[in-house]
Amino acid sequence: MSYHFFAIMSRMKYINRWSLMNNTRNENISEHSLTVAMLAHALTVIHNKKFNGSLDPEHAAAIALFHDCTEIITGDLPTPIKYSSKTLRNAYKDIEYEAANRLLSSLPDYMREEYQKLILPEEPDPYILKLVKCADKLSALIKCIEELQMGNSEFSKAKDEILASLAKMDIPELKIFTDEFLPSYSLSLDEQNAALR
Repeated sequence: MSYHFFAIMSRMKYINRWSLMNNTRNENISEHSLTVAMLAHALTVIHNKKFNGSLDPEHAAAIALFHDCTEIITGDLPTPIKYSSKTLRNAYKDIEYEAANRLLSSLPDYMREEYQKLILPEEPDPYILKLVKCADKLSALIKCIEELQMGNSEFSKAKDEILASLAKMDIPELKIFTDEFLPSYSLSLDEQNAALR
């Protein structure tokens, strides 16, 4: 029997984010998921090293890789629409849940349980999901910074809203990341390379 899960996953590269915004460079959910995975891994390492945590960074990264995979079926619903009312938010959660189960059904039985832990995670320690959510918002902030660096003021309000949303999360690992790593995103490649010398 032939299964379609990984071929379907490869289609994440065709789903663009920020569809209501004027982008200087389009970002697809495949690129976004890789960024979120790296950031979730980093936040989890910071959690373990700076706050004596014991979370699994590789597991956080794996959850992040699949955090938007349901958009292969649903498409990327812009945030202002998704969160415009409680009714829409709840309806979209139901749609995402159904899409996740459709994706999981494209796996053989012997793999389904493992991937369910990534696509529909129910963590014994919910903080790992909080760090993944933070990484998702941090990725959006980085996109805003990059667009603003290109002179695209379309992203200035989004940046302010994302910063406010991150502040409400009250995640100490984020403070360390933003102090130690975020400033580099505003540098040119030459400036970043000079720092490596």
